[in-house]
Amino acid sequence: MEKIASFCVNHDTLQKGMYLSRVDGDISTWDIRMCLPNSGNYLDMAACHSFEHLFATIVRNSRRRDQIIYVGPMGCRTGFYFLTRNMTAEAALNLFRDTLHQIAGYDGAIPGVSHQECGNYLEHDLDGAKKIAADMADVLATWTAEKMHY
Repeated sequence: MEKIASFCVNHDTLQKGMYLSRVDGDISTWDIRMCLPNSGNYLDMAACHSFEHLFATIVRNSRRRDQIIYVGPMGCRTGFYFLTRNMTAEAALNLFRDTLHQIAGYDGAIPGVSHQECGNYLEHDLDGAKKIAADMADVLATWTAEKMHY
């Protein structure tokens, strides 16, 4: 089989940040690295799960809702994939930064955590999600569209 693009990225040199992984027509896949690959420190599942619920809900309720295709964690637990349609790097970065600030300061109920709404409704950690968001907000504070390439 042909090797897919995400396996062609050198994970030995990849740093925390937000990167453009690929472009397929009008859809951009953003690689959001929240942990250093192969470092032994990975996203905690409960915190990652809560982060995902908040991330997806916030961007799908933003003014750019019609440009959101997908939000989901990486299987390696080092970050998230964020797929957008017809969105510039600067717009995606600004939307994600705003989302991080909203998550870091969030004090409500986590959306979609009832037995009927979630397939693993007992595994959530809002405080952990807020810590992930605050850490990434620091990482991306001075990030620019020019840095969004591997």
